[in-house]
Amino acid sequence: MYDMPLAERMRPQRIEDLLGQDSLLSQGGLLTGMIQRGTLPSMILWGPPGCGKTTLAKLLAASTKQPFHPLSAVDAGVKEVRNVIEQSHGLFKPLLFLDEIHRFNKAQQDALLGAVEQGRITLIGATTENPSFSLNPALLSRCQLIVLQPLSPDDLLQLARRALDQDPVLASRPVPLTEWNALLRHAQGDARRLLNLLEMLWNAAKGPEAVLDDALVASVLPHFLVYHDRDGDQHYRLISALIKSVRGSDPQAAVYYLARLVQGGEDPVFIARRLLILAAEDIGLANPQAMILAQANMEGVAKIGYPEARILLSQTVLYLSLSPKSNSAYLAIDKALDFIRREDSLPPVPEALRNAVTNLDRQMGFGQGYQYSHEGPHHFIPQPFMPDGLHGKVFYEPASNPREDKYRSWLQSHWPGYDLSPSTPGP
Repeated sequence: MYDMPLAERMRPQRIEDLLGQDSLLSQGGLLTGMIQRGTLPSMILWGPPGCGKTTLAKLLAASTKQPFHPLSAVDAGVKEVRNVIEQSHGLFKPLLFLDEIHRFNKAQQDALLGAVEQGRITLIGATTENPSFSLNPALLSRCQLIVLQPLSPDDLLQLARRALDQDPVLASRPVPLTEWNALLRHAQGDARRLLNLLEMLWNAAKGPEAVLDDALVASVLPHFLVYHDRDGDQHYRLISALIKSVRGSDPQAAVYYLARLVQGGEDPVFIARRLLILAAEDIGLANPQAMILAQANMEGVAKIGYPEARILLSQTVLYLSLSPKSNSAYLAIDKALDFIRREDSLPPVPEALRNAVTNLDRQMGFGQGYQYSHEGPHHFIPQPFMPDGLHGKVFYEPASNPREDKYRSWLQSHWPGYDLSPSTPGP
């Protein structure tokens, strides 16, 4: 037993010793009711690494006295799953715990459907990925979704103290925990990571005056690694938070989320590409320079990469955050597309606007009546451009910002047929 890692030695043996999931296991909690009734539905445990998914599955199986069959989708397949299903006879049906269930492909997940639906097994799948994306809808609909949370700093501190007091190895050479901020920061809500780090620090602490403090953490773990996934939930949550913070004109929050993405090793070109989209969608005509900067930023980070790319990204994020905002270009194209998609038939392009390439085109009058705009005063000649029946239809409505206020004034004076008041409804 002493050869096991500390995280395995400290795995809770009782449901009441599990930390961090009070909302599920407290009086009246969802899992508490299942345990009291002694019956478990098939379920998917969704949560970050080290939040207790495997431990919870083992304890649930023990509480209902179901035979526990753990498999990992990393190295197991349909054959191993069917072996468990074939054992579904007798008083207690087997509980199949499938870790990393999101790694099963569609066909492998389909192999579980019949046994789950017929109740021949109780399936508990564990995943760090959003089940809506990683699991078949048919399988997900047959399972109860249980969302687990990362451990809070208080939970992690309690776990560290419990390990120092109760683990036979650590208790054999007491080393007091005098500071814990750095330890908890490195753990990032992950119980397994906390215990692995604690064991590493305990081994590094030598001498009668040794203590576990922030200085020891800094010497043993000089580099702080942020938990991040390049194509999972954390990836999408952080980029979503960054974009919404920039859109909301909060440069402090925006650069914070950028730092988390950079520290996590996110592809800088991916970040830059999203910022370029934001420059067009959320800033647009309020400040056209934003898209030029965002384009230059994307080209720059692609050429130089990390670590210097962080500076380009920071400048762009701060500039976009502080820029005036407008989504009028985004709304205009979507209004026009929606209008076109809902029309039964689209009117022809006016003959005056058609290009007259052949003699037949000219005989049919194509291009006749068109006036070359640059020949008019200020390079403008009022003339109809919309097809018949659409005169006065408004798709682009200037937003309220200094630049587009000028656009609105110009349009109202030169195109009086378009109602550009802010209350103009969509088509």
